[in-house]
Amino acid sequence: MRIRAITLRILQQFIHDKRTMALMFIAPLLVLSLMSLVFNGDDYEPKFGVYGNTQAISAAFEKQSTAVVEYATAELGNEALKEGKIDALVTVSGPAPEVVLEGSNPTANRAALMALQEAVQSLQPVIPGQGQGQLKPQISYLYGAEDMTTIDRFGPIMIGVFVFFFVFLIAGVSLLRERTTGTLERLLSTPLKRWEVVLGYVCGFGIFTVFQALLISWFSIQVLGIMMAGSFGYVLLVTLLLSMTALTLGTLLSAFAANELQMMQFIPLIIVPQIFLSGLFPMDTLPVWLQRIGLATPIYYGSEALMDIMIRGKGWSDIALDVFVLIGFSLLFMLLNVLALRKHRKM
Repeated sequence: MRIRAITLRILQQFIHDKRTMALMFIAPLLVLSLMSLVFNGDDYEPKFGVYGNTQAISAAFEKQSTAVVEYATAELGNEALKEGKIDALVTVSGPAPEVVLEGSNPTANRAALMALQEAVQSLQPVIPGQGQGQLKPQISYLYGAEDMTTIDRFGPIMIGVFVFFFVFLIAGVSLLRERTTGTLERLLSTPLKRWEVVLGYVCGFGIFTVFQALLISWFSIQVLGIMMAGSFGYVLLVTLLLSMTALTLGTLLSAFAANELQMMQFIPLIIVPQIFLSGLFPMDTLPVWLQRIGLATPIYYGSEALMDIMIRGKGWSDIALDVFVLIGFSLLFMLLNVLALRKHRKM
C-alpha cells in the first residue's frame, strides 16, 4: 500500500505538470525527426571553378552533372574560392590541371576529390600498348591541409557549443534559484529598476564567463592542439559574445521555469537543434526551411566565426557580421529579460 501511494503521488505530479508530460513524449520525437533530416540529407554536391584552357575539363564535369563556373581571370577564381562560393578551383595551363581546394570542410574536400578523379579519368590519354596514361592533377589547399584531423575540423564548432551550453545552463539555474529562494522578489521590491536588475545579473555572471571563455579557448588551442590559423584575440572575442548570448538567453528562459527540472527541459528544444545546425553538417545538404532555422540561432554564427578564425585564418572584415549578430542576440534577450521581470514584480 505504501509503495502504491508513492507511485500514485509520482503519477499525479507528472500528470499535473503539462510541460513535463509534453517534453517527455514530444521532445524525443522532435529531436529524432531533426536527426533524420540531418543524417538523411542530400549528398553534398561540390562546386568547381575553372580557369584557363577549360573546355575539356568543363565538359567532363558537366557530363557527371557537377556544378562548374568558368572565370575569366585567376584572380576572380581565387576570390570566389576565398569567399566559399566554390569548393575547388581548377586551373588548366599545362598537361596536368592544378587544383586548389578550399580545404576547411573535409566533407566538401572528399566530394570534390571524388568528382575531380572521375573527371580526370575521362580525360586520360590512351598510350598505345599501355592503355590509359597517368594524368595526375597537382592538388593544394587554400585552408587547412590534407592531414587536417577531425578535431581540427570540429574543434571550433565544439568550442562554441560547450561555451554556450554550460553558460546557458548555469545562468538559467542560478537565476531560477534566486527566484525560488525569494532573493529576486526582494530585489524587485526595492526602488531598483528592472533594467538595472537585469544588467546587474548580466555583469555579475559575465565576469565568470570571461574566465570560462578564456580557459576553454586556451585549453583547446594550447593543450589539445586544435588548428589555429588566425588571431587568438578574435577567438576570445567570439567566445565571450557567445557566452553573453547564452547568459541572457538562459536567464530569460528561467523566468518561465518553476524548478530546475523544467529548466533542464529547455535543453532538447533550445540547445540540441542548435548543435545540429551549427555547421557540424554541411548546411547545403539540408532542406531550405531547416537552413533558415539554422540562420536564426546564435551558435551558428559563433561557430561560423570560429571556423573563419581558426581554420581559414580570417580577420575582422570576415567575422564582423557574425560579431554584430551575436551582439544583437544579446541585446534582444536582455530587453526580453526586462519585460519578463514584470511578472515577478509585486505591485
